[in-house]
Amino acid sequence: MYTSTVLERFLRYVKIDTQSDASSQTQPSTAKQKDLSRVLVSELLAMGIADAEMDEHGLVYATIPATTDKKNVPVICFCSHVDTSPDCSGKDVKPIVHANYQGENIQLPLSPMPVLSPNDHPELLNQLGNDIITASGDTLLGADNKAGLAEIIDAAYYLMQNPSIKHGKIRLLFTPDEEIGRGVDKVDMARLGANFGYTIDGETLGHLENETFSADYAVVEIDGVSTHPGFAKNKMESAIKIACDIVAALPKQQLSPETTDGMQPFVHPLAINGTIEAAKVQFILRAFDVPTLHREAQILQSVVDVVMLNYPNSKAKMTVSEQYRNMKEVLDQHPKVIDYAVKAIQKAGITPHLSSIRGGTDGSRLSFMGLPCPNVFAGEHAFHSRLEWISVQDMQHAVNVIVNIAQLWEEGA
Repeated sequence: MYTSTVLERFLRYVKIDTQSDASSQTQPSTAKQKDLSRVLVSELLAMGIADAEMDEHGLVYATIPATTDKKNVPVICFCSHVDTSPDCSGKDVKPIVHANYQGENIQLPLSPMPVLSPNDHPELLNQLGNDIITASGDTLLGADNKAGLAEIIDAAYYLMQNPSIKHGKIRLLFTPDEEIGRGVDKVDMARLGANFGYTIDGETLGHLENETFSADYAVVEIDGVSTHPGFAKNKMESAIKIACDIVAALPKQQLSPETTDGMQPFVHPLAINGTIEAAKVQFILRAFDVPTLHREAQILQSVVDVVMLNYPNSKAKMTVSEQYRNMKEVLDQHPKVIDYAVKAIQKAGITPHLSSIRGGTDGSRLSFMGLPCPNVFAGEHAFHSRLEWISVQDMQHAVNVIVNIAQLWEEGA
């Protein structure tokens, strides 16, 4: 009889610090991400996946061999990322399993924040009787996306233990730096050799995301006027204050993440760095369609231009670069990818919910690189925060869905 390994794998993975770093120019952006990638390769080799390997960029590639005689089964890929968000500490994570949850508030022992409460996290009320995993309150948990890793590895282990289950060739891909938008920068698509893919990086049980934001990155570089502060009257134009004025002038009741939801776009300042003489402000622009994304860039440029009227001796330059685009543009051309995922969720006894995500996944870019790739639930909640949580049972359901997807592609070939 097969015994699930998803919990023990997850608890092991979250203890490995894998935070990415947007300020780094290397890939992976932090060497410690490779610590987990090496563990994954070791586990895959131990279960008999002979070609599991990590490249110099921290990318892990592996193959679950086909068990079918059919020659025309598309090669599918399951993908998750090893890094955790830089927004909250991921060092010395101490996972806690709260067994048989009954709807109570969960106190995290090391948290200066409020308890994890169903009043603030109503999805907890759908977890009655389940086993909830949290961190101890001083770090994030890392379910985003170590839950996805554990689920894919457990599904791989199950398939390797049960060769009678018919499926085509399956490729596994584990990426670094997804949280900073670089997860697939170095993916070799020819080496990957897959036709369709699924990231296992979604939230609520049953959710299947076929639409993401389109995303751009903007940098405003400011050259101010520096002089001794004791003799600065009518001379100094502080680049720091100019940067603050630009951020303060952004619309607050619209185009702000704090005041938008659903399909509404936003412009979000990520960081301000600088001195009196020179400063830099980094922004992310998010919208579900490219024309709106371009309008956001125009609005930001207008804000910069108006602020700079107050600083006639200073200069500001804005540069916008593309990050990723809404994967729905690609997925709509390949309906089977979504159809099989929906059927796989139903086969697991779960009601599927097709939805959009106010964010992006590696699948956003993979879709435009030739691998149509929606996002399947992993069970993550409150990610990027100290209140992050997941249930053991949701992870087990995700494993079932992964296996079902593999089977459905074989059956439909």
